Amino acid sequence: MFDELAEGVFRRRHEHLDLNVGVVIGEEGVLVVDTRATHREADEMLAELRQLTNLPVRWVINTHWHWDHTFGNSRFPKASIVGHVNCRTRLIEEGEEMKRVARNWFPPETLHEIDEVEIVPPVETFSTNATLDIGRQIDMSHHGKGHTDADIVIRVPDADVAFFGDLVEQGAPPSFGDSYPLDWPLTLRLAADDMPRAVVPGHGDVVDGDFVKSQHEELVVVAQLAEAYRAGELDLEKACVTGPFPEEVMKTALKRAKLGDG
Repeated sequence: MFDELAEGVFRRRHEHLDLNVGVVIGEEGVLVVDTRATHREADEMLAELRQLTNLPVRWVINTHWHWDHTFGNSRFPKASIVGHVNCRTRLIEEGEEMKRVARNWFPPETLHEIDEVEIVPPVETFSTNATLDIGRQIDMSHHGKGHTDADIVIRVPDADVAFFGDLVEQGAPPSFGDSYPLDWPLTLRLAADDMPRAVVPGHGDVVDGDFVKSQHEELVVVAQLAEAYRAGELDLEKACVTGPFPEEVMKTALKRAKLGDG
């Protein structure tokens, strides 16, 4: 169920994909952070939300464009859906391919849930910073490329809570499949300026500033190894076994950097 992190600020950690969603209750409506991976999952979240409040969901913010955070968007037809401009672009251009990839994460008996997803990208977009007034201030910021090219941080200043999406990962290594390993350390450092009391990662448990600092240090090591690999100073095998994350995770990160994507 939902955990209250501060007055009117909640997160729900879902067993499937260990995914977090957020809820902020405003004066006349509710803000939802990320919408899960399918229509059914979004409907489950809405049903649980009714146990917190009868206020309507008036705003949805997507932390980035990955399917597990956005494929429930269509279940919020009366909400203003907000995200980085690249989040909108990626969902429009790559949404159908993401549906194909998402099928790998579902058993055969529930594949129809992915097939039935209606992709709804953010309509309200921004590039660097934006603010919402929901009866309390919500600040959104993009600090550069990291886990994707569209990661944003959502802060609730009066609660000292922030939703970092997959810029921070708890309980598993960071995911580098669409990442920018050389940029990620700086992006996270900038995002972590004025560190809030509680940080909600895209997956896993709520963390604090010490955890974010530790993960930043690990990402710095990944970037250093990636630079050495790109320069031919380290071969792939040695670079992978030297890194702070499992070998397959490191291999993905280093290959992203080698190809120039990261």
